Amino acid sequence: MPDKPIFPTPADAEAAFYDAIERADLEALMSVWAEDDEIVCIHPGGPRLIGYAAVRETWRRIFESGPRLRVRLSQATVVQNPFATIQTVIEHISVRDDESLRAPVHSSPAPPDSGTELPRKTLH
Repeated sequence: MPDKPIFPTPADAEAAFYDAIERADLEALMSVWAEDDEIVCIHPGGPRLIGYAAVRETWRRIFESGPRLRVRLSQATVVQNPFATIQTVIEHISVRDDESLRAPVHSSPAPPDSGTELPRKTLH
């Protein structure tokens, strides 16, 4: 994989993440994620995906399926200290199909069997 970009701020990384989703650009999206076996991704109603390969494959399938996603964020919160930044948002995701929008299709609640342990490394 080519050199990954260095994002000056957490907000820059978040912007790159959502921009890549809207463009269905797998390489750009995965450049935001750490190449690590401990990264975790949970899609709405889905299982807990662990590891770079599993996360990449699920996004590849999402982007391959055709329509692109439109993401709007609301209720952003930021908690920051010298060692970490935690940003949370509510995602409003709609499907773009031939320039029209369909009903929102996404939220990111953890499924009941996802466990409660938090990773110790940067996830994305």
